[in-house]
Amino acid sequence: MTQQSKLQLFENKKVRSLWDSEQEKWYISIIDVVEVLTESERPRKYWDDLKRKLQAEGSELSEKIGQLKMQAPDGKMRLTDVADAEQLFRLIQSIPSPKAEPFKMWLAQIARERLEEVDDPELGIERLMEYYHRKAA
Repeated sequence: MTQQSKLQLFENKKVRSLWDSEQEKWYISIIDVVEVLTESERPRKYWDDLKRKLQAEGSELSEKIGQLKMQAPDGKMRLTDVADAEQLFRLIQSIPSPKAEPFKMWLAQIARERLEEVDDPELGIERLMEYYHRKAA
């Protein structure tokens, strides 16, 4: 499996993601999504409670959640609960947040951009240069 790690930004908050070129899917850190949507001081605790609630309701979503190594805030690579876009959309429905709709739109945009870059790698280079110039300004 060829993977490409990327740090995405949603409203200036970091969201860790990993592109799997074989599956052609993004896998996104659930903890980061929970933190963005809930603004919780303890997103891991929120996610653990939500997982238990989903299991009690009979949801199969938590059983389909995988783990991949992603860079933690301390710089170490740690196993992190991740979800693909489809799983993430279902998960977002379980989190009451006014940011849910904007986050869904952002997620769809990221997926679209990545698929465009796969079709035309030059677009990826152009986006990278745009990002670089914005950061330098």
